[in-house]
Amino acid sequence: MSSRRAVVGVMGAGEGASAEAVSLAEELGECISTRGWVLLTGGRPAGVMAAASRGAVRVEGHLVVGVLP
Repeated sequence: MSSRRAVVGVMGAGEGASAEAVSLAEELGECISTRGWVLLTGGRPAGVMAAASRGAVRVEGHLVVGVLP
């Protein structure tokens, strides 16, 4: 079995994200971490990317990577 982990990128709206998009992104982030995958975001502190990160960190052993320019 390979020791590599899949990397899943979640990108989306920041401050202008709808409540539904934020809720779904948080759920998605948790789902990604639950499967042992790495979450990759743009590192924004608001909106979809922040929500995905919040969801991911609920899972023990999570790995979240935020890339800022």
